[in-house]
Amino acid sequence: MILQHSIPYDTSHEPRLPGIQPMSMADWLIIDDAFSGQMARRSDLLTNQRHAVLAMQPAALPAAQELLDLVLATLDPRYIRSANTIRRPDGISVAIDANDPLHTLGHLVQEDLCILEKQGDEHVLTAAVLCFPASWMLAEKFGRALLGIHIPVPSYDANIGARVQRLFDGIQPDRPLWRWNGLRYADPELHQPCSESDRRARPTNPRFFRSERQSLVRLPKTRAVVFSIHTYVVSLGEAD
Repeated sequence: MILQHSIPYDTSHEPRLPGIQPMSMADWLIIDDAFSGQMARRSDLLTNQRHAVLAMQPAALPAAQELLDLVLATLDPRYIRSANTIRRPDGISVAIDANDPLHTLGHLVQEDLCILEKQGDEHVLTAAVLCFPASWMLAEKFGRALLGIHIPVPSYDANIGARVQRLFDGIQPDRPLWRWNGLRYADPELHQPCSESDRRARPTNPRFFRSERQSLVRLPKTRAVVFSIHTYVVSLGEAD
């Protein structure tokens, strides 16, 4: 099992959508006690199930490359860069490939990274590396706008959708935002895809609490919005 010992924010009362609050860029990317285990799982998924965890429209390459540059500039000092490789805090070296930026990012940080670009009046999911979906599938959400992405969420109605779209429109570079959610699971597996046509069954004997620390960051050049997800899984005793 790949578990954290604790979650670094109060999960006793989940906020209503959108539940957004300001964040410092210094707090964007996190290295926690599950780093080695999560990165090994990400490497396995990217190697053996790339088609399921990575997708990019060709036109999204500039945004993905800008995201790679931003992450490289933001990495914790525990990452050591040498020429075209970076040694992670767990000692694993990762080659930097600007022509395959999402694959590189998937091997660098614990966060899943989704790129949304403005097309018409809405932001559309144009690229993502999503190794740890919590009961959804990248293939079904890829290429959709925000409202279409959230179709299975009962509380995500047209009113909330309009508020979230205004939020995306208003995000400024270097002024990121964050929120969190929480779900109970019987299985601590991080990669839990589920089709929107199959409602996630409520576990009869949940033993684990899963929380996503979700952040929104504006890329200054391409103006794309990055939705990043840092996944925590703890035993329910630790979350109570």
